Amino acid sequence: MNMKTGLWQQQSLKLNMTQQLSQAIALLQYSSQELHEFLQSKELENPLIQLESTYYEESFFSKQAHTDQSSYNWIEQISAPKHSLTEHLLLQLNMKSFTKKQYSLFKYLIECIDENGYLHTDGDYLRKYFSITEEELEFYIDTLQQLEPAGIAARNLKECLYLQVIRDLHAPEISEDVLQHYFDEFVDRKWSVIAKELQVDLAAVQAVYDYVQTLKPRPWASFSIDSPQYVIPEMVVTTNQNQLVVTLFDGTTVDVKINDEYARILDETKDKDIKKYLQDKRKDFDWIVQSLQQRKDTILKVGKQIVEKQQEFFLRGPDALKPLTLRQIADETGLHESTVSRAVRNKYMQTPYGIFELKFFFATGLKTTHASDSEEISTAQIKKALSKIIEEESKKKPMSDQKIADQLKHKGYDISRRTVAKYRDELGIPSSSLRKRYEKE
Repeated sequence: MNMKTGLWQQQSLKLNMTQQLSQAIALLQYSSQELHEFLQSKELENPLIQLESTYYEESFFSKQAHTDQSSYNWIEQISAPKHSLTEHLLLQLNMKSFTKKQYSLFKYLIECIDENGYLHTDGDYLRKYFSITEEELEFYIDTLQQLEPAGIAARNLKECLYLQVIRDLHAPEISEDVLQHYFDEFVDRKWSVIAKELQVDLAAVQAVYDYVQTLKPRPWASFSIDSPQYVIPEMVVTTNQNQLVVTLFDGTTVDVKINDEYARILDETKDKDIKKYLQDKRKDFDWIVQSLQQRKDTILKVGKQIVEKQQEFFLRGPDALKPLTLRQIADETGLHESTVSRAVRNKYMQTPYGIFELKFFFATGLKTTHASDSEEISTAQIKKALSKIIEEESKKKPMSDQKIADQLKHKGYDISRRTVAKYRDELGIPSSSLRKRYEKE
């Protein structure tokens, strides 16, 4: 092998990812909240950047689908006072008379309750540490379990549900017996065993099942009230005499302005270091303004193509959603597929049917089996047909996934049994055995 050392010239193409290019890519994929936080951090480090708040109507803050957006419900924007679980339970205990030692033990137990409302503690350790008997410990736990919300301080799911049942005067008659003595059989749906033991029909056991579905398996998580989650749409789509109008919404809650005071210092200062520092910050400011404009242009371009491809959705509603891919939008806009992906990430569009995330409009699809119809249909349409079949089935004898697949095929939707099971799970529809209903004898 002939190996020689030497110098050679060679041409090659190479993309260098500059810091500005990297930040421009990040800026495009930021959600409204992320963009706002980014601009706030930039304002802190760049004296030339000044953020000015803008006013938005209530309609831009609602995540619910509605059409009446004529009023601004300002009172909902007022934060409600929040209490932690510990504060909530201690507040109820303060209304009772306990000694300092008792109160201390209650506080310890409360701190052993997790975020869902379940009590996790070592009984042997507590009895030794506080010098109490097992009966006394049960008294403390029982006292906590009488507080609100119902089911709090339960040590397992069975106890949690039982604590809620014994408080409800309207619970089915056999509910306490079922949960206390036949919980495992109840969960395993061995209802015939329970019915025989309690000498009732299957419809009575089923009534308990329906009732238990209304209980709270996580009492504190269900009881606590989270603050409303708001989104700001990037675009607003309206209809004007059957014509769709797409307008760009800034996507931020601030406007980026230049700070006049520091701009004046940049023009007038004779200090070279200050001038060099402010010149660099001016370049940074110009880049941000340019990148924000580029972000708007890209999102608007992508949004208009989505509206163009999904016209039927905006005119007729969600049932008319058609299959759409990122590649189709990329081909129409001349953008790279990855750019389209970043442009729709965590972005929202306000439509006549509510606010939707942009990725919602990218639905996969299947071709129909009817010879007269070669168009693709979206999975949303198939799921709607599946839901209707199940809704109309006999509740005494629900259809299997295979029978549903056969009916869908007859309607032109050629999908397998496994796909039916997948879509059914995504829709939150239980299997045929769980959908079966019993009638009173």
